[in-house]
Amino acid sequence: MMQTPKVVILGAGYGGLITSRQLEKTLRNGEAQVTLINKHDYHYISTQLHKTGAGTASDEKITLHIPDLLKTDKIKFKKGTVQAVDFTSKKIQLESGEFIDYDYLMIGLGFDVSTFGIPGVEENAFKIKSFRSTKAIYNHMLRQFAAYKEDLDPSRLTFAVAGAGFTGIEMIGELIEAMPKLCLKYDIPVSATRIINIEASPSVLPGFDKEAIDFTESYFKKNGVELMTSTKILECSPTSITLDNGEELPSRTLIWSGGVRGNTLLEKLDLPISKGRIMIDKFLRVQGMENVFCIGDAALFLKEDGTPLPPTAQVAIQQAELCGPNIIASLRGEQLKAFEYHHKGTVASIGNKAAVGKVFGLKITGLFAALMKQVIEARYLLVLGGPGLVIKQFFKVGKPHSELAISKQK
Repeated sequence: MMQTPKVVILGAGYGGLITSRQLEKTLRNGEAQVTLINKHDYHYISTQLHKTGAGTASDEKITLHIPDLLKTDKIKFKKGTVQAVDFTSKKIQLESGEFIDYDYLMIGLGFDVSTFGIPGVEENAFKIKSFRSTKAIYNHMLRQFAAYKEDLDPSRLTFAVAGAGFTGIEMIGELIEAMPKLCLKYDIPVSATRIINIEASPSVLPGFDKEAIDFTESYFKKNGVELMTSTKILECSPTSITLDNGEELPSRTLIWSGGVRGNTLLEKLDLPISKGRIMIDKFLRVQGMENVFCIGDAALFLKEDGTPLPPTAQVAIQQAELCGPNIIASLRGEQLKAFEYHHKGTVASIGNKAAVGKVFGLKITGLFAALMKQVIEARYLLVLGGPGLVIKQFFKVGKPHSELAISKQK
């Protein structure tokens, strides 16, 4: 009698959760034991994190309780942080010291933020990386507003965002919406605040088309955002940012959205790695391994022209939709299918009322684009939990933010 094969999924981001859903739907009862391991018991909608950073959406709208998302008892959820994986003995070691065996492994550990070794960024900048790290941005902003009332130090109300790619633009959009509310609350004129966007390349949204770039730049101008393109950050201290044009910006808030790399844990694993991501084959397996799969931001998938797919939610979701069936095919000794990516378009939201992007070849800007962004989010919830989840998330009423006591000023 053969033992039931054990499937372990590391990480409950887009990739890990959708792969789990696929396995739940297709596995026959008792065909495999599946364990999903994640360091928190919530999944956060990472394409919405910028809202947490600016306090423009309630926590409930952005986090989902993982055990609630698993529909059946076919999948066991385990809260834990991975420390090491031994691929020879097929064992995963958790930080708690516990060992977990696997026959098939799927690595969906997501991304880390790349700070390119710029001095002071790691210690002093805020990262849009996880639910917790973005929550810290909002709490820090509240502390700065409160402290400004006492010392009128303008560096407290100077909010800089590094990077004018997708994430940076979305963060700026939320700051534009958050400022008037915060100013009202602390009785400070909006004119005392500064929002600055610093980007090394010559324009915002590198890689987007001219309409999107023009729309974004004029939206920024209209809302008083100071845009510094072709500008690099040389250093960041707790109270200032040094730029390569010789300027020193007095600012206590640098929000970093300058680049993504695979999870730092990946480097500890003995796997083929390029640019901080695991190299995978066309079936989404780690190169040279039959029973280890990897998808999402942690994976490096090369297109036919030799360029890698970008680390986006859309890529992770499409890979997960195939990874589940491929794991099952491996279990059953059937033929695996090759992954093909179909780009459905990209939309960057600039606050609630505006967005830019391209969907099915159409260039869109403004309010219509903002609605499309919501449609894309809803589609993800639909894949994850059916219509019920879409409706539930949509009607979650934003509780007012719990105010943190103003602790030590930064």
